[in-house]
Amino acid sequence: MTFLFQLTLFAFIALSFLLVVGVPVAFASPEGWTANRRTVFSGLGLWILLVFLVGILNSFVV
Repeated sequence: MTFLFQLTLFAFIALSFLLVVGVPVAFASPEGWTANRRTVFSGLGLWILLVFLVGILNSFVV
């Protein structure tokens, strides 16, 4: 269970870093919001899912 928690936490941190770098780059691109809307929303949805999953797994690890 600890390994699953650590893996999920690593995925959360990696996705957070990708979103911090990727969202401003997506908005700065010539196509802007219209071309990258689906990618931004997909990353945001996955990020929210990982927040809840890390919280749930944390209750089993501690």
